[in-house]
Amino acid sequence: DTARTHARIKNITIDAHVEPATIIARRDRLVRAISNLLTNAVKFTPESGRIVVTSDDHRVVVADSGPGIDDAERPYVFDRFWRSATARSLPGSGLGLSIVAQVVAEIGGTVEVDRDPELGGARFTIELPDETH
Repeated sequence: DTARTHARIKNITIDAHVEPATIIARRDRLVRAISNLLTNAVKFTPESGRIVVTSDDHRVVVADSGPGIDDAERPYVFDRFWRSATARSLPGSGLGLSIVAQVVAEIGGTVEVDRDPELGGARFTIELPDETH
């Protein structure tokens, strides 16, 4: 809800293409991980930007039209307390993405980040193992 409120304030469009899925995992933890990704997407997406969320049985993708994450910084984004040069001027503790990585690892999945070819910003992909369905 907080991410949605801030998205409205910044006039950010959020497109969600979410397929119903049955996932055997602690719902509250997985929701927190996805919420952290959405919060970051809203934080780094400029006014009137765009965020796209997609999901199916095996994956959740959150992509944005923000500045993205430099190639040199990508190996560190999931480290506790690490903050990119872009993020240091914004509020935050540097824990959000490490929590995402921890939650996803707990259920046997993976999370990766790259640049979204369509939106130009960051694209986070959570891959869920077959056993979570």
